[in-house]
Amino acid sequence: MSNVYHTEPPTNGKVIFHTSVGPVDVELWSKEAPLACRNFVQLALEGYYDKTVFHRVIPGFMAQGGDPTGTGEGGDSVWGKPFKDEIQARIRFNHRGQLAMANENSPSTNRAQFFFTLDACPWLDGKHTIFGTVAGNTVFNMLRMGEVETDDTDRPTEPITLRTVEVLANPFDDIVPRDLKGDKEREEEARRLAEKAAKPQGKKDLTLLSFGDEEAEAAAAPPAKQAMRPAAAPVRESKPVPVGGVAEDSSDSSDSEEEPSTGLKAKVAAAAAQAGPRDGAGFAKKGGAGAAGFPARPA
Repeated sequence: MSNVYHTEPPTNGKVIFHTSVGPVDVELWSKEAPLACRNFVQLALEGYYDKTVFHRVIPGFMAQGGDPTGTGEGGDSVWGKPFKDEIQARIRFNHRGQLAMANENSPSTNRAQFFFTLDACPWLDGKHTIFGTVAGNTVFNMLRMGEVETDDTDRPTEPITLRTVEVLANPFDDIVPRDLKGDKEREEEARRLAEKAAKPQGKKDLTLLSFGDEEAEAAAAPPAKQAMRPAAAPVRESKPVPVGGVAEDSSDSSDSEEEPSTGLKAKVAAAAAQAGPRDGAGFAKKGGAGAAGFPARPA
């Protein structure tokens, strides 16, 4: 086994994984895998891995973590995109405790996720970038990860948490950590202010009172719309019409007008009296005109 370790190049850089199963010391190959090491160290300095979990564990094979979402589908590099593989012939999966980049089962798809090997995995050679190795007796803490019970998706039933990654020896003196926490807080504040601005003002919060449920429901319910209709015409009383089709007149007929035949005779008599007996006889024989010029009904 010692011969295996002697073939590996010297390390440059050191970090400590503070996990729920104990600390795990890792030495970095920052010269052989500068992209992977720079990405990992900067994310660690930014607190990117704090309070995450090892979401996938296969006993006798590996323990995988580095996803802030804890689903195995999240995480991103410091460049916001995948970066290329860094394969070294002298660094292989020939013993336990290797720290390597997880990928999407295709070349150069490295982002933020990583895994520890719990045993030799020679079939992974050339497929994943190895950028660190577990040092000293902390390898036994790392091996404890493989003793947990897992479900059908290889997820530990009792979470293995990564509290933080402490950078003891930073091989990159030009790294400037981003303020991820501050950026997140600013985004949350901007979102809160936007929601507050969009929220209608001046409404009473009736739910603060125990008896305000009914009032809150009434306030939430939109007022019933009143139909816009023209005003109805006033009802006019009509007198009943007899079957014969002529309306009754309540006044005395003798007072309003005379009988047609009686009135005609009176006119004839008056005309005869003025014109004399001769002309009156002719008028009676010929027939007079009505009041509107229409001929009177013949006698």
